[in-house]
Amino acid sequence: MAHLRMLNATDAWLEGIRVDPAHRHHGIATALDNALLVEAMRRGATNVRLITESTNIASIHMIEHSFNRVGAFAPYKAPPVTTPLNRHNGLETPTLATADDINDIIDYLNNSNIFPAVGGLYYSGFTAYTITDALLEAKISAQQVYLLRRWNRLDGLTIAEPREGRQDKQLFIGYIDGTTESISHIAYALRSKLTNMNLQNVSANVPDLIMVRDAFTGAGYEWDDKIFYTYEYSLV
Repeated sequence: MAHLRMLNATDAWLEGIRVDPAHRHHGIATALDNALLVEAMRRGATNVRLITESTNIASIHMIEHSFNRVGAFAPYKAPPVTTPLNRHNGLETPTLATADDINDIIDYLNNSNIFPAVGGLYYSGFTAYTITDALLEAKISAQQVYLLRRWNRLDGLTIAEPREGRQDKQLFIGYIDGTTESISHIAYALRSKLTNMNLQNVSANVPDLIMVRDAFTGAGYEWDDKIFYTYEYSLV
Protein backbone atom coordinates (compact mmCIF):
# COMPACT_ATOMS: atom_id res chain seq x y z
CA MET A 1 0.00 0.00 0.00
CA ALA A 2 1.34 3.44 -0.90
CA HIS A 3 0.06 6.88 -1.79
CA LEU A 4 1.50 9.77 -3.81
CA ARG A 5 0.08 13.28 -4.00
CA MET A 6 1.31 16.55 -5.41
CA LEU A 7 1.50 19.40 -2.90
CA ASN A 8 2.12 21.91 -5.67
CA ALA A 9 3.53 21.91 -9.20
CA THR A 10 6.98 20.65 -8.13
CA ASP A 11 6.70 18.97 -4.69
CA ALA A 12 5.40 15.41 -4.31
CA TRP A 13 4.51 13.76 -1.01
CA LEU A 14 4.74 10.03 -0.23
CA GLU A 15 2.88 8.31 2.59
CA GLY A 16 1.47 4.96 3.58
CA ILE A 17 4.25 2.80 2.10
CA ARG A 18 3.59 -0.51 3.83
CA VAL A 19 4.17 -4.16 2.99
CA ASP A 20 2.33 -7.07 4.56
CA PRO A 21 4.73 -8.74 7.07
CA ALA A 22 4.20 -12.06 5.31
CA HIS A 23 5.70 -10.65 2.11
CA ARG A 24 8.60 -8.59 3.42
CA HIS A 25 12.29 -9.03 2.50
CA HIS A 26 11.47 -9.62 -1.16
CA GLY A 27 12.21 -6.13 -2.46
CA ILE A 28 8.56 -5.11 -2.63
CA ALA A 29 9.02 -1.90 -0.64
CA THR A 30 11.95 -0.84 -2.81
CA ALA A 31 9.96 -1.58 -5.97
CA LEU A 32 7.02 0.46 -4.65
CA ASP A 33 9.35 3.31 -3.77
CA ASN A 34 10.95 3.33 -7.20
CA ALA A 35 7.57 3.20 -8.94
CA LEU A 36 6.34 6.17 -6.91
CA LEU A 37 9.45 8.19 -7.78
CA VAL A 38 8.87 7.50 -11.48
CA GLU A 39 5.22 8.55 -11.14
CA ALA A 40 6.23 11.72 -9.28
CA MET A 41 8.61 12.60 -12.09
CA ARG A 42 5.89 11.93 -14.66
CA ARG A 43 3.68 14.45 -12.84
CA GLY A 44 6.38 17.10 -13.00
CA ALA A 45 7.76 16.86 -9.46
CA THR A 46 11.32 17.98 -8.81
CA ASN A 47 11.32 17.01 -5.10
CA VAL A 48 9.76 14.11 -3.23
CA ARG A 49 9.40 14.09 0.55
CA LEU A 50 8.10 11.80 3.26
CA ILE A 51 8.00 11.44 7.05
CA THR A 52 8.71 8.42 9.21
CA GLU A 53 8.98 7.87 12.95
CA SER A 54 12.51 7.63 14.33
CA THR A 55 11.80 4.17 15.78
CA ASN A 56 10.84 2.71 12.38
CA ILE A 57 14.29 1.30 11.76
CA ALA A 58 13.31 -0.93 8.82
CA SER A 59 11.76 1.98 6.91
CA ILE A 60 14.67 4.30 7.72
CA HIS A 61 17.15 1.73 6.44
CA MET A 62 15.30 1.54 3.11
CA ILE A 63 14.65 5.30 2.84
CA GLU A 64 18.24 6.34 3.49
CA HIS A 65 19.47 4.38 0.48
CA SER A 66 18.15 7.19 -1.72
CA PHE A 67 16.60 9.96 0.40
CA ASN A 68 18.39 12.61 2.48
CA ARG A 69 17.17 13.58 5.92
CA VAL A 70 16.32 17.28 5.86
CA GLY A 71 14.62 17.74 9.21
CA ALA A 72 13.39 16.19 12.43
CA PHE A 73 10.63 17.28 14.77
CA ALA A 74 9.07 16.41 18.11
CA PRO A 75 5.31 16.81 18.68
CA TYR A 76 4.48 19.10 21.62
CA LYS A 77 1.15 20.20 23.05
CA ALA A 78 -0.12 22.70 25.62
CA PRO A 79 -3.51 23.75 27.04
CA PRO A 80 -4.74 27.35 27.31
CA VAL A 81 -3.06 29.65 29.81
CA THR A 82 -4.93 29.74 33.12
CA THR A 83 -2.38 31.42 35.37
CA PRO A 84 -0.03 33.85 33.58
CA LEU A 85 3.68 33.33 34.22
CA ASN A 86 5.44 36.34 35.72
CA ARG A 87 8.41 36.08 33.37
CA HIS A 88 6.14 36.77 30.40
CA ASN A 89 4.54 39.87 31.91
CA GLY A 90 5.41 43.14 30.21
CA LEU A 91 6.84 41.52 27.09
CA GLU A 92 5.76 42.55 23.62
CA THR A 93 2.75 40.70 22.20
CA PRO A 94 3.09 38.83 18.90
CA THR A 95 0.91 40.41 16.22
CA LEU A 96 -0.54 39.14 12.97
CA ALA A 97 1.59 39.86 9.93
CA THR A 98 0.25 41.93 7.06
CA ALA A 99 1.18 42.07 3.39
CA ASP A 100 3.52 44.96 4.21
CA ASP A 101 5.64 42.60 6.34
CA ILE A 102 6.53 40.12 3.60
CA ASN A 103 9.96 41.58 2.78
CA ASP A 104 10.94 41.72 6.46
CA ILE A 105 9.89 38.08 6.86
CA ILE A 106 11.85 36.93 3.81
CA ASP A 107 14.95 38.83 4.97
CA TYR A 108 14.57 37.30 8.44
CA LEU A 109 14.34 33.75 7.08
CA ASN A 110 17.28 34.32 4.74
CA ASN A 111 19.43 35.14 7.78
CA SER A 112 17.94 32.50 10.08
CA ASN A 113 19.89 29.60 11.56
CA ILE A 114 16.71 27.59 12.13
CA PHE A 115 15.29 27.87 8.60
CA PRO A 116 18.05 25.82 6.88
CA ALA A 117 18.26 23.42 9.84
CA VAL A 118 14.64 22.35 9.26
CA GLY A 119 14.95 22.17 5.49
CA GLY A 120 12.98 25.38 4.95
CA LEU A 121 9.78 23.45 5.62
CA TYR A 122 6.39 24.30 7.09
CA TYR A 123 4.29 21.48 8.56
CA SER A 124 0.54 21.22 8.22
CA GLY A 125 -0.08 18.24 10.45
CA PHE A 126 2.18 15.49 9.14
CA THR A 127 2.76 16.99 5.70
CA ALA A 128 5.75 19.25 5.01
CA TYR A 129 5.52 22.15 2.56
CA THR A 130 8.37 24.24 1.15
CA ILE A 131 8.22 27.76 2.59
CA THR A 132 8.04 29.94 -0.50
CA ASP A 133 7.01 33.54 -1.11
CA ALA A 134 3.64 32.23 -2.31
CA LEU A 135 3.10 30.15 0.84
CA LEU A 136 4.00 33.09 3.08
CA GLU A 137 1.63 35.38 1.20
CA ALA A 138 -1.18 32.82 1.51
CA LYS A 139 -0.59 32.34 5.22
CA ILE A 140 -0.45 36.09 5.82
CA SER A 141 -3.73 36.50 3.94
CA ALA A 142 -5.25 33.74 6.10
CA GLN A 143 -4.00 35.52 9.26
CA GLN A 144 -1.79 32.60 10.25
CA VAL A 145 1.59 34.36 10.57
CA TYR A 146 2.50 35.95 13.90
CA LEU A 147 5.44 38.31 14.33
CA LEU A 148 7.31 39.35 17.46
CA ARG A 149 8.98 42.74 17.12
CA ARG A 150 11.36 44.01 19.77
CA TRP A 151 13.91 46.80 19.76
CA ASN A 152 12.41 48.09 16.49
CA ARG A 153 13.19 44.91 14.60
CA LEU A 154 11.71 41.50 13.83
CA ASP A 155 12.82 39.14 16.61
CA GLY A 156 10.78 36.02 15.94
CA LEU A 157 7.89 34.58 13.96
CA THR A 158 5.63 31.60 13.64
CA ILE A 159 3.14 30.12 11.19
CA ALA A 160 0.19 28.67 13.09
CA GLU A 161 -3.14 27.49 11.70
CA PRO A 162 -6.40 26.37 13.35
CA ARG A 163 -6.98 22.67 12.71
CA GLU A 164 -9.51 19.99 13.59
CA GLY A 165 -7.73 17.39 15.71
CA ARG A 166 -9.00 13.88 16.27
CA GLN A 167 -10.67 14.88 19.51
CA ASP A 168 -10.50 18.66 19.63
CA LYS A 169 -9.89 21.91 17.81
CA GLN A 170 -6.33 23.14 18.01
CA LEU A 171 -3.95 25.84 16.94
CA PHE A 172 -1.16 24.06 15.11
CA ILE A 173 2.35 25.54 14.96
CA GLY A 174 3.99 24.35 11.75
CA TYR A 175 7.02 26.65 11.76
CA ILE A 176 8.64 28.86 14.38
CA ASP A 177 11.82 30.90 14.41
CA GLY A 178 13.77 33.18 16.71
CA THR A 179 16.01 33.06 19.76
CA THR A 180 15.22 30.70 22.63
CA GLU A 181 13.63 33.60 24.51
CA SER A 182 11.54 34.89 21.61
CA ILE A 183 10.37 31.40 20.62
CA SER A 184 9.33 30.68 24.20
CA HIS A 185 7.45 33.96 24.38
CA ILE A 186 5.63 33.37 21.08
CA ALA A 187 4.73 29.80 22.05
CA TYR A 188 3.39 31.00 25.40
CA ALA A 189 1.48 33.92 23.86
CA LEU A 190 -0.33 31.56 21.48
CA ARG A 191 -1.59 29.60 24.48
CA SER A 192 -3.16 32.79 25.82
CA LYS A 193 -5.08 33.27 22.54
CA LEU A 194 -6.82 29.88 22.58
CA THR A 195 -9.94 30.80 24.54
CA ASN A 196 -10.77 33.76 22.32
CA MET A 197 -10.22 31.59 19.25
CA ASN A 198 -12.52 28.85 20.64
CA LEU A 199 -9.71 26.30 20.48
CA GLN A 200 -8.77 23.67 23.07
CA ASN A 201 -4.99 23.41 22.77
CA VAL A 202 -1.85 24.36 20.90
CA SER A 203 0.00 21.59 19.08
CA ALA A 204 3.38 21.99 17.45
CA ASN A 205 5.85 20.08 15.32
CA VAL A 206 8.86 21.43 17.18
CA PRO A 207 12.24 21.29 15.40
CA ASP A 208 14.43 18.72 17.11
CA LEU A 209 16.94 21.37 18.14
CA ILE A 210 17.87 21.75 21.81
CA MET A 211 17.30 25.52 21.93
CA VAL A 212 13.85 25.25 20.35
CA ARG A 213 12.74 22.32 22.46
CA ASP A 214 13.94 24.10 25.61
CA ALA A 215 11.91 27.13 24.56
CA PHE A 216 8.70 25.12 24.27
CA THR A 217 9.32 23.34 27.56
CA GLY A 218 9.80 26.73 29.20
CA ALA A 219 6.48 27.87 27.72
CA GLY A 220 4.63 24.98 29.41
CA TYR A 221 4.40 22.53 26.51
CA GLU A 222 4.73 18.78 26.90
CA TRP A 223 6.44 16.34 24.52
CA ASP A 224 4.74 13.06 23.55
CA ASP A 225 8.06 11.12 23.53
CA LYS A 226 8.16 10.68 19.75
CA ILE A 227 10.54 12.00 17.10
CA PHE A 228 9.81 12.08 13.38
CA TYR A 229 12.27 12.41 10.52
CA THR A 230 11.56 14.22 7.25
CA TYR A 231 13.32 12.98 4.12
CA GLU A 232 13.74 14.46 0.66
CA TYR A 233 14.74 13.10 -2.73
CA SER A 234 15.66 15.40 -5.60
CA LEU A 235 14.46 14.36 -9.05
CA VAL A 236 16.67 16.88 -10.88
